[in-house]
Amino acid sequence: MWSLDQPYILRAEPLLAGTPLALLAVLAVGAGASAVLVGLQVAPPLVLQIAGVTAGHGALLVTALAWSGVRSSSCVVAVALLALAATAAAVVPLGAGAYLLPAFWVLWLAVRGRLAALGLGTPIPPQGLIAGALVGAGLSAHLLLSASRTLGVETRIDHVPDVLAAMAYDVGANVLAAECFFRGALFQRSQRRWSFAAAAAVATVAYVARYVVDPLLPKTVELVIGAVFYLALLGVINCWLVWRYESQVPGLVSALVFFAAYRTLGAG
Repeated sequence: MWSLDQPYILRAEPLLAGTPLALLAVLAVGAGASAVLVGLQVAPPLVLQIAGVTAGHGALLVTALAWSGVRSSSCVVAVALLALAATAAAVVPLGAGAYLLPAFWVLWLAVRGRLAALGLGTPIPPQGLIAGALVGAGLSAHLLLSASRTLGVETRIDHVPDVLAAMAYDVGANVLAAECFFRGALFQRSQRRWSFAAAAAVATVAYVARYVVDPLLPKTVELVIGAVFYLALLGVINCWLVWRYESQVPGLVSALVFFAAYRTLGAG
């Protein structure tokens, strides 16, 4: 009788429940083996580059997909497409266009209603898209202006194919994996446990840390400080966009616009 008198409290699942540990282990082993082979000069350096992109972005993307309840076979397909895209980008002229394949795969899953838990495939009002575009444009304008005035960096495109390749990489790997995991998965899971501020802080700190340790980020003090500032702003605002519109799409738009502007920065 006591149990019948007590109110039922819905408990949130453990924060890391559903993490695809086996697949993450395979990615880690693959990256580690590639590093050893390249270190022993058995394999060329581009093998490590391919393995690093596949393991780094693949780990974030498949964890987000698994947390949303997607089957493991769909996660494997996502990793395979990332590996194919990274290989094509490394060895084939204009091969970076293959990065659209992982993006199309995620889009296909969203259209079939499998990514609603990530805020993908759900209705999004036009004002949400406008808000995302305005956020990206505002941060981009501030980035370009401050970079030109304080760091001697100017906006220019020296080689159009390289810029387009970098943008394709953002669409199908960099931005896609980061937004799906840090906002679609980590933030939304954290928000079920804590306040908006706490959940946004957890997701944003993890997001910034991911880029700070990225070997592709220049390691001068000024650039690292600038990256932390803009990525923290982008992270917090994108968390708010997810919370406000119950969709990840506005955040994807803002991040893509911001990184597109970043790709146009060149040394002055």
